[in-house]
Amino acid sequence: MVDFTLNAKGRDDKGKGASRRLRRLANEVPAIIYGGSAEPQSIALLHFDIEHALENEAFYSHIIKLSVDGKAQDVILKDVQRHPAKPKILHLDFLRVEKGHKLHTKIPLHFINEDTAVGVKKQGGIVNHLATDLDIQCLPQDLPEFIEVDLANVEMGQIVHISDIKLPKGVESVALSHGADHDLPIATIIKPRGAVEADDEGAEAAEGEE
Repeated sequence: MVDFTLNAKGRDDKGKGASRRLRRLANEVPAIIYGGSAEPQSIALLHFDIEHALENEAFYSHIIKLSVDGKAQDVILKDVQRHPAKPKILHLDFLRVEKGHKLHTKIPLHFINEDTAVGVKKQGGIVNHLATDLDIQCLPQDLPEFIEVDLANVEMGQIVHISDIKLPKGVESVALSHGADHDLPIATIIKPRGAVEADDEGAEAAEGEE
């Protein structure tokens, strides 16, 4: 487990102009903290600190200790806005974490045993990822860093759905909480494109002979 601690300062100046000045003059990133029983709070963080933290995948799914003007609070990252053309972070959204209250967030999916999956090793298929994260809800103490999806027994043409994932204790899928109709696909093993084209050509040749 990784501990993430960030320092920030509160800010009263709001609006696009103020945010632009923060980025240009102080190399800081404007952000907001919301949720819980407190009012939303505008803050600013050093761009370098955020850029460094975002390099770690765990930062997106961990509880972060955020110290604002020396007062610490637990939060999770909810949104990152990036510049479309430059390596710049424009804005961040943080959600307060309250003990005893469930969190609603996205957790990365880690696919394991891809190379040794039945549909890959024995049947010559390739893995097609249909999702990279999962929308979950859980209490703060049950928040996982990532969720594993084991593909070992998946065959060619088989589709892995959310319901096929073994979720950690205390964690539930937001989609499945809305019913079986929301059991979305997350991965499948498909035939390589070259093999599909070869099969099609073989079928056409057989039809021609007939």
